[in-house]
This record gives sequence, structure tokens and C-alpha cells, in this order.
Amino acid sequence: MADAFAPRHIGPGPADIDEMLGVVGAGSLEELIDKAVPSIIRSEGSLDLPDALSESRALARLRQIADRNEVFTSMIGLGYTNTITPAVIRRNVLQDPSWYTAYTPYQPEISQGRLEALLNFQTMVMDLTGMAIANASMLDEGTAAAEAMTMLRRVSKADGSAFFVADDIHPQTLAVIQTRAEPLGIDVVVGSATDDLPDGTFGAVIQYPGTSGEIPDLGGFIDRVHDAGGLVCVAADPLALVLLPSPGSLGADVVVGSTQRFGVPMGFGGPHAAYFATREEYKRTIPGRLVGVTRDAHGRQALRLALQTREQHIRRDKATSNICTAQVLLAVIAGMYGVYHGPDGLRTIARRVATTTAAMAHALRKGGLDVLNESAFDTLTVRVGDAHDVIQEAVVRRINLRLVDDQTVSFTVDETTTDEIARNVLVAFGIIDPPESDAASLVPTERDDEILTHPVFHRYRSETEMLRYLRRLSDKDIALDRAMIPLGSCTMKLNAATEMEPITWPKFADIHPFAPWRQVAGYMELFDDLETWLCEITGYDAVSLQPNAGSQGEYAGLLAIRGYHASRGEGHRDVCLIPASAHGTNPASAVMAGMQVVVVACDEQGNVDVADLQEKASEHSDNLAAIMVTYPSTHGVFEEAIREVCDIVHAHGGQVYLDGANLNAMLGVAKPGEFGADVSHLNLHKTFSIPHGGGGPGVGPIGVGAHLAPFLPGHPLEPEAGPGPAVSAAPWGSAGVLPISWAFIAMMGADGLRRSTDVAILSANYIATRLEPHFPVLYRGPAGYVAHECIIDIRPLHRDAEITVDDVAKRLIDYGFHAPTMSFPVAGTLMIEPTESESKEELDRFCDAMIAIREEIGRVESGEWALEDSPVRNAPHTAEDLIS
Repeated sequence: MADAFAPRHIGPGPADIDEMLGVVGAGSLEELIDKAVPSIIRSEGSLDLPDALSESRALARLRQIADRNEVFTSMIGLGYTNTITPAVIRRNVLQDPSWYTAYTPYQPEISQGRLEALLNFQTMVMDLTGMAIANASMLDEGTAAAEAMTMLRRVSKADGSAFFVADDIHPQTLAVIQTRAEPLGIDVVVGSATDDLPDGTFGAVIQYPGTSGEIPDLGGFIDRVHDAGGLVCVAADPLALVLLPSPGSLGADVVVGSTQRFGVPMGFGGPHAAYFATREEYKRTIPGRLVGVTRDAHGRQALRLALQTREQHIRRDKATSNICTAQVLLAVIAGMYGVYHGPDGLRTIARRVATTTAAMAHALRKGGLDVLNESAFDTLTVRVGDAHDVIQEAVVRRINLRLVDDQTVSFTVDETTTDEIARNVLVAFGIIDPPESDAASLVPTERDDEILTHPVFHRYRSETEMLRYLRRLSDKDIALDRAMIPLGSCTMKLNAATEMEPITWPKFADIHPFAPWRQVAGYMELFDDLETWLCEITGYDAVSLQPNAGSQGEYAGLLAIRGYHASRGEGHRDVCLIPASAHGTNPASAVMAGMQVVVVACDEQGNVDVADLQEKASEHSDNLAAIMVTYPSTHGVFEEAIREVCDIVHAHGGQVYLDGANLNAMLGVAKPGEFGADVSHLNLHKTFSIPHGGGGPGVGPIGVGAHLAPFLPGHPLEPEAGPGPAVSAAPWGSAGVLPISWAFIAMMGADGLRRSTDVAILSANYIATRLEPHFPVLYRGPAGYVAHECIIDIRPLHRDAEITVDDVAKRLIDYGFHAPTMSFPVAGTLMIEPTESESKEELDRFCDAMIAIREEIGRVESGEWALEDSPVRNAPHTAEDLIS
């Protein structure tokens, strides 16, 4: 096929592969895999997947699937609304690889563009919420509210364990709070905002406006909670905050919410950028990432990630959160929506929404209906005779309203609500008269302070200037559109244009996560395909697509284990064994799931110390819940003893959680569900090509054995999502980007997936072999091969020449590369993962750069160059540095 996908996805061609095999000392890819991958884990036969589709056929098939979805005008609300993504932002951010293929801005010198875009987002959130500090985004509103609950518990001076939830909250947010609270021993108490607070209340959360549309007496509620010794989280709609008094001005301690309606399509639930804002005094406990303003070596203003106190690699089981990602791409879109519209544009949108809402309320009341709202911004709740009749009358007009109960209907107005839509909604309620434009506002009090005063929100009114601003920012960064990003454990592979194209199609993008079941047959087919394929690839029996990040996948997997033990009368099992080399989110997730972390030692080769594991498992046998292992290991090798590790844990009553971050090394070669693991999360944003987007979106579904399937995540508003507790706000998490992974698997097919793993392992070994004479390779398997990544040791250079791993990483920027992973899992090292999609030419360019840097270091070692004057120590070099 002329447009066959696998040969275009996999970088090295047949001649390149032969040459690379010669360098690594293998006669064929099959021989390499035989030597690199232990026979004890190898799967027999090939994957049972449909024949690979060409790019054009895959798009045609996805179009057929999308056409099974029906796009109605969505007025369901619940925190999700229709929005208009300005075309200049859609084309130059969402559809631009310089933004969607970027990595987390850990190297600020080559991330100033996306850091500025995130600073815009933070500034916008701070202005709207009236808070002193905001982070660079969260996974969704439900997660943000749950994180606020745990943060308030840490900082509150109250002794109790009660968390009060005002009952006019979005039901999915309440569900995620309840899920998070239970393992931590937090008592969630739900009641009216005017109820007496329970004894021992350390914190509370209130929706502003409420899910019914009512605007609560926020200041009064905050005062009551403060008087009782508690702290308050406000879950606030950012567009409403354009008009309403800010929660910060009324005394809130934390403000969270979703910025979905700021230009980010609904996407059947995500991905969207939630926000988290708080007081200055809580800045060191804020979850997620924070962009700060600093100075560079020459005193010029610069940006960087700051206050990373929750960084799991440092704090591990003491981390304040297990979230190691954000929703950067979506936060950039939302922040640019603020830049594009400015304060005047946002006020225009907000006032039109509020005016339309008030006019519809007036018409409904005039028609004799009971509008329950005394106040409202965009949402009305109406008592009717038969709610189902109203819902059906709206559906006839291709409008979705929210069924609250048999006698109650709710609907939400947004920036896309036209006069015609408003009239059709009224007709569905039996109201013939059109809404009156001069109806009195239902917003009781408007804010009187200025918002978005920074010049960035006033400067770019023309599309010409907006376009150039976006281009200037992206030109400051390195993303995959410019060069290889050789990050170990992060799998920065090609995000193909064919995979990306469908996510902006309206029949995927413009669907509400709680749209009626009959309108989303296409999404259901997509989910069924993905779940079936992922089960076949991993060897598990069931998959949940709900977790919307790898960290949430870890958490969901541990909750499934916890639920399984409890169902067997063994709820006391709460010890989680974690190897010392594990990714830092593992211990953080275990603590969140109510488990005690016991560290298992690793040997000199980075493998789990089986003797220490046996000792720890025996010691904690009565209470052993699980082990969390990463495979291939975090050190980039296939551990020979993995089956023995699984057998030991099972013998002592525990379950095996296998971190699927490195599944890229096992596609078509080995299946975790076959060699002893009980549950894994799968990073679709790594192995299955969903872009990192500068640090998010991530998608982390979990696969489980049949015995754990009854404990997969569920959702209060969608029974079909699964049987267990909700871990994300939307039933299927970030469903809007799942067409990317569907397309990747469909176009690669069984042979393509297997070849991608073969070439990923070959490329890693090629780099290791080329660099070995210049930098020691720290770990190899018994046959002398690495897995899909390798670790090179910079520590001898530090000892002999005072060259640091930071020096090498920064000098790589001068050669046009992002650095490999620095100082993880071993301090003073670089972990390199080339992936299968980098060409031999690019691999050689990277190796040549590393070898050239080693030669520069040699000139420092010989005394030819003084270290402080050398290009290695002073890197990176800007154009200004070079011409000054």
C-alpha cells in the first residue's frame, strides 16, 4: 500500500536496520529480541488484531465510526458546555505539532514559549478567582476538588476528619471526592449550604454557581466554615467569575474549576484543563506544577517551573499528590482564549450568557412554570409536570437538556446559544412566546474590580498579531517537530498527523460526556475496539478507559486491588511493596489508596533484590496487599526474575501491579497478564501515540485480570462506564483523544506493533553501543543488551573534571536537542530512549552530538580549556551570547 502506515511511523528503513544490527552484534531483529528479552516472559504467536489499515482507510473507518455519533445542541451543563475555539488558536495550537509534540518544560532554556503560555493561564486564573497563586492546570474539576480536600486537610488546624460538601455540587465532582476520601479516612458529609456543620469539620467545598444554577451566598458560607475552624474550597465556573464577585475577595482558601468552556471542545469528557488557585501561604503544598518568574545568568527575566515540592521522585510516599502531569496543551488553549478575547471580550460573552438566561427564566415564569432559581448566571432548574416529555420535545429539536428527576429539568446557556436555540428550548417547555431581552438580571451582585489587566490580555486583538504571538512563542521551544526528544521512560514517539486529524472532527469533539446513550454509538464502538485490542496486547481480561493520566491509572489499579481484598474479607491487607528504583508516583499512589509503603531493595544491576523481596513478603504476609513493579525495569532492562517476583507476592496473598509505562518494549513480544501481573496502567500518551502536549494530556487506562474486573472504575451518571468508584470526572475520562490510539493500533496492526518494539529495542541498543566507548552504560541484561532505553553514567566526569549532568544536558541544547531524562532513576546519569519512530540519521546526529560533547569535556580534562570558560559549562549559548 502506498499509504501504509508502519513504514512511515518506524524511522529506520530495512538497510538502516541491517547496519544497526551489525553495530549491536545481532544477525537479525529476531536474534536481538531472543537475546534481549527473557524467554520466560515471551508470548507465543502473534497478536490477534485486525489487519493493518492504510492511512486513508483508517480515516475512512474513523469517519464511519464518528458518523454513528449525533451532535445535538448540548445544554446539559454539569460543568461542560459548548464553546467556540477561535480558529487561529485551533490551527496554531491544537493542530500545530510545535505545541502538541512538546514535552514537559523541565528544560526552561528551550521551553520559554510554553512557559509563557502557562503563565498566561495562571495569571488569568488568579485574576478571575481573586487568589494569590495558581498552578499550571489539573486533570479535571473533580480531581482538582479532591486534591483541594486533601490539601486542606494537610494545612487545616482543625483536629477532625469531616469534609463538608454543599449539596448543590456537580455529582461527578462529589463522586471523585468520595472516592478519594474513603481510603484516607476522611468523612464526607453532604448537606445544604445553610445546614449546621458537623463536628470536626476541617474543610468544605461549595459550587459557585451551583449545579442547579443557583448562586449561593458564598461570603456567608465561607464565614460560617471559618468560624467553625474549617477552610473552604470553592468550585467555580471561570466564565461566571467574569461577572460574579471573586471567591478570593469573599475569603476562599482554595478555588478550583474547569476551563473547558474557554475554547476547549467537550470531547465527550476530555481532556480539559482544570485550575487550582489558593492563598500565598499554601504555595508549598499546592499540587501539580507552577510556573514562576526568575532571572537568567545575565539578569534577564526568564520563566521556569518553580516550587516543585510535591515532586514524587524526591518526596515519594511523602508527596503531597501523585499527579506528575498536567493538561498543558488544553491550558495553553484556555489561556490563549483569554488572550484572544481580553477582559472586554470575556465580559461581552458572559453578559450575553447571563442576559439570555434571565430572559428565558422570565419567559418560563410568564408561561406559568416554576423556575426554582432565585438567582442564576447560565443555568436554570425548572419544575414541570413530566420532565421526560420536556426532554423528548427538546430532543425532537436536536437539543439535549438535563433530566434532574421525573418533575425537574435543568439547562445551561453558553456562548453558542442563539436566539433560535433559546426559542426552541422554550417551545420544548410549552412556551410559545420568545424570550424578552430586557428581563432583569438574575446575577445578584457583580464584581467591581478589574480583571486581566496584564498587557498580554490587551495586546493581540487582530488575528495577524495573535498569529505572530503564537509563532514567536513556539519558536522559543524544542518539540518533536524540530528534533528527537530522547527522554527515558517518557517515550516521545511520533504523533502522526493522520492520528491527530480526527480529534477536531465535530462528531468526536462536540459531544457532551453525559449525552444520551443512543447519540454516542460511535464512541461506544471506538471504546469496544480499544478495550478489545488492549486486552489482546496486554493479556488482561478487562480494561477501563476512565483514568485520565498515568497517575490516575496507578490509583485506579490500587483501588481495584483494595476492593478485591475487601470483597474477600481481607480489607486489612494494606502493605504495598515498592522497589527502591520505582517511579516516584508509585509510593505516592499507594499512600493515596490507603496503603503502607515498604521499600524493597535493588541489587547492583538495578533488579529487584529477590532475597529482600522474599524477606519483606514473609514479614508482611498477613497484611500484604500488593507489589508495584515497572517492567521492563526503570533501569532499562528486562529483569529475569519477574515471574519469581510475581509468584512470591501471590504466595503471600498479594496482587501484582505492573506499571505499564514501558509497554513500548513489549508490544507483540510479551504480555503482562500472561507472566504473572494482575493489573497494569497503560500510558496511551507514551506507547500508543497520544501527544504529551507540553506536559499533558495523558491517558492511563488500566487492564486487569478477570478477578479484578468487578472493581474497575465506574461513574454515578453512567452505569455502563464500569462497576467501581469514579476516579475521573467523566465516565470515559479523556475520550476526545482516544481516536489517536485507535488509529495507531488500527494502522500498525499486529506486525507493525511487533516491529515497533523490535526497532525500539534495536535503537536503544544502537545508541548504547555507539556511546559506550565515551560514556559508561550503567545497566545491561545478562546477554549484554538493554531494553528500549539505556542509562549512561556522567558521575565519573563529575569526579574527574567537575562536569555535571546539567552541563551535558544544557550543552545538548546548542546541538539542537532536548536532554535525556536527568538523574532518574540514578542521580548523575542520563536515561535515553530513542523510540522506534526516530530515523537512523537522527540517532546518529544525537550520538555524534554526545560524542562531540565528550571530546569537549576531554579538552577540559587535559587543561586545554578552563572549565568556567568552556562551552560545556556556559551552555546553552543564545544568539545574543554568540554575537556579543
